Amino acid sequence: MPSPSPPRDNAEADEALRPDEDEVDLGSADDDADSAYGAGSVNSATTSVTSSVMRYRMENGRRYHAYKEGKYVLPNDETENERLDLQHHIWTFMLDNHLHLCPAGKDKPLRRVLDAGTGTGIWAIDFADEHPEAEVVGVDLSPIQPSYVPPNITWFVDDLEEPWTFVNKFDFIYTRMLTGSISDWPKFFQQCFDNLAPGGWLEVPDITFPVMCDDDTFRDGTPLKQWSDHMLAASYNLQRPLDSAKSYAKQMADVGFVNVTEKKFKWPGNGWPKDRKHKELGVWSYENIAGGLQGLSMALFTRGLGWSAEQLEVFLAGVRKDMKDTRIHAYYSIYIVYAQKPE
Repeated sequence: MPSPSPPRDNAEADEALRPDEDEVDLGSADDDADSAYGAGSVNSATTSVTSSVMRYRMENGRRYHAYKEGKYVLPNDETENERLDLQHHIWTFMLDNHLHLCPAGKDKPLRRVLDAGTGTGIWAIDFADEHPEAEVVGVDLSPIQPSYVPPNITWFVDDLEEPWTFVNKFDFIYTRMLTGSISDWPKFFQQCFDNLAPGGWLEVPDITFPVMCDDDTFRDGTPLKQWSDHMLAASYNLQRPLDSAKSYAKQMADVGFVNVTEKKFKWPGNGWPKDRKHKELGVWSYENIAGGLQGLSMALFTRGLGWSAEQLEVFLAGVRKDMKDTRIHAYYSIYIVYAQKPE
């Protein structure tokens, strides 16, 4: 493997990490308020927490969801759940302790909020603590959410790709890091639109592949570059591409959302930046990705590319080495896209 070239001045490289604040405004809202609230769930045949959905399945030494098995490519074991909680703190650190960017809740109280793909439920719990006036609903394929939560939270184990039949509307729908999990994003956004109250907001923060670099420190043929390319190829083979966030803004506008706003950020791959905040963001990003590399990669490589678990483990040794190398100025592209249902 060729050695990475010497790094350019880190202050110059830091400039590549400044967030792109350009906004994409693809419409304007009308003024005709309505309201409809109440209990409900994703699917009319909502899956209660029974033995069938509480089961798990083991694959290549990692634990995965059993309900609708094979849809989600990440494990749901304790190692992965700890990574998801760490990842939540990376998001809040990047956003200066804010839980979202859209104006939801600024003009009127939030009465019903949906966390679609809630995972460990950590965002929903923090949001419920901040908004005790709101009823917060978390939905996920895996029953990994804690029992001791704020009283205004309800969990459902269900499949977001099935038809949604919530009885009443939400004021805010939040869905984070679902790239690679949804096969038909326009359908998903249509269901979000249909289940929002007039004037309600949708926010979708996500990561995209491939891994990026704005200088010559990230070369073709290196394990990290190969891993990035393989991850994207595998996701396309499984028909759940990891570059889906690049299309969110247009897809939201196409189903009728207005005030569509797209903001772009960058997570450094490790602590290579000189800027203090970006360096810290990179350190935590490294722990998140490199620390969870096996779980992030296993299903994509074995299901999507036909690799054996043993082949993957050998390959990932070189990837981890590249991820740790601060001479490589790699970063992950982060999109936060939010939009409003017309009043």
